[in-house]
Amino acid sequence: MTAPVLEVENLVKHFAATRSAFGRPLTTVKAVDGVSFALKSGETLAIVGESGCGKSTVGRLVMRLIPATDGRILLDGEDVTTLDDRKFRPYRRKIQLIFQDPFASLNPRMTVGEILSEPLMLHGIVPAGERRSRVAELLHLVGLQPHQGARYPHEFSGGQRQRIVIARALAVEPKIIVCDEAVSALDVSIRAQILNLLKDLQARLGLAYIFISHDLGVVKHIADRIAVMYLGRIVETGSSDEVFADPRHPYTRALLSAIPVASPAARRERRILEGDVPSPIHPPPGCHLHPRCPYATDLCRRDRPMLEDDGTGHASACHFWRELPSAADALPREGRVDPRLERLFGAFAAGEP
Repeated sequence: MTAPVLEVENLVKHFAATRSAFGRPLTTVKAVDGVSFALKSGETLAIVGESGCGKSTVGRLVMRLIPATDGRILLDGEDVTTLDDRKFRPYRRKIQLIFQDPFASLNPRMTVGEILSEPLMLHGIVPAGERRSRVAELLHLVGLQPHQGARYPHEFSGGQRQRIVIARALAVEPKIIVCDEAVSALDVSIRAQILNLLKDLQARLGLAYIFISHDLGVVKHIADRIAVMYLGRIVETGSSDEVFADPRHPYTRALLSAIPVASPAARRERRILEGDVPSPIHPPPGCHLHPRCPYATDLCRRDRPMLEDDGTGHASACHFWRELPSAADALPREGRVDPRLERLFGAFAAGEP
């Protein structure tokens, strides 16, 4: 069996919300509360959930952009959680990040060629005399022309800028790319092009993706496995097909029932969670979802459910997932994503305009 390229074990991140006069934290935000997963080469793991669930914080923890409060991060079997910046530098090449806003993540004072040359210089990947040709290769790899390297970021469209961000991530030849809402700022047609580009690059280069998103319609197209997060915890995980066909956690069912369906003839039961998301400063005891879950009992209010695997890799953190009614009515009857997106993906995959 192939060893995971990335392993995350019981990852925890608490932020100080307020501090005393002496700098001691008085209240903490429990942004990530015991997250574990593994990622293999060539695989896409989607981390999904509503805003504030902690999915972007997980991405930044994995990137070592912020320090973890507890837990371990293993890259190629090596624990990098507590390495200082100097010792972590060789590992920095292995994992790169694609941001949500391509314009904000590109230096407006640098040309595209300079932006792509910078990581080559910092990591000493190619000699100075070969950087121009390597930049041309990177631009060609993401569907841009070499002469466009002389332009500035503001001279490109949103989709082209995201291609530049992808090229910059590829410059250091990483094994893992964290895509943090990488297509949410793009319109649907450009979104399909970028997702198809990511899938093509993955097939050619063997990349592993952590795809962070709130858009389950997009996730359905790109993810091999899905981890659903709620209030800092993973509540369900499994293959994309299993999670969409047989969602077991009440929160996952509510997310899937909210996917828009283009056809007005399609009918389904909406699973609406009452109330607001609890504060991560004072999360509820037991199952975090119990104040909003229609199936909650005293057991849910008292004891935290752990992820329970059925033996197939499909796991749910719910005490009563076996007793819940069928999830079939929570899903769209005519497909599970917008049919317009389906057609666009098919057209771009076939190379049609």
